[in-house]
Amino acid sequence: MKKVLGLSVVLAVAQVAHAADIEAGKEMAATVCAACHGANGVSVSDAIPNLAAQRPAYIEAQLKAFKEGTRKHSSATGHTDIMNVIQLSAQDMANVAAYFASQQEKPGASRNKDTIDLGRRIWRAGDASKGLPACASCHGATGAGMPVEFPRLAGQHAEYLEAQLKAFAAGTRANDANKAMRTIAAKMTGQEMRAVADYAAGLR
Repeated sequence: MKKVLGLSVVLAVAQVAHAADIEAGKEMAATVCAACHGANGVSVSDAIPNLAAQRPAYIEAQLKAFKEGTRKHSSATGHTDIMNVIQLSAQDMANVAAYFASQQEKPGASRNKDTIDLGRRIWRAGDASKGLPACASCHGATGAGMPVEFPRLAGQHAEYLEAQLKAFAAGTRANDANKAMRTIAAKMTGQEMRAVADYAAGLR
């Protein structure tokens, strides 16, 4: 367990764990989530995250944060606050999280050859000169994430990842444990954010 998270995060993750009904989650995904995230968790826009193969506890925790207002939906998607007005029960959250987690991810690709080396270097080693840790230390060498606390980033839309890094840096997204991502993102330049986001999109 990473010390940066602390006991409070372990407890928070435990609080969102519920026995899941994947079939019920599939039905909810088709009726509530599909318009933006796709019926199988592959989103319809680069500004909207893919949910297929994401860590179920992470999806659950984010849904809970939206419901409680500790995470605000970004207007960058063009659907301001839509996630904050979708009210799901704890069981609904567990069901839909389990369903999306069971779906096959769609492999992404890095698009910017000019930044691939920078993105790879930060992902694998960080930058010790400014206290920037390697992304892989929490999200894994292949971007698969680490159960239960760290999300899968491999294959995620680069545009979405860059937007989240900017939001953390600006403090407009603030539901990260112990300000971990806010602290990290604040040390990154815009070029580094774009490079890391693009590199992560191509991981598999």
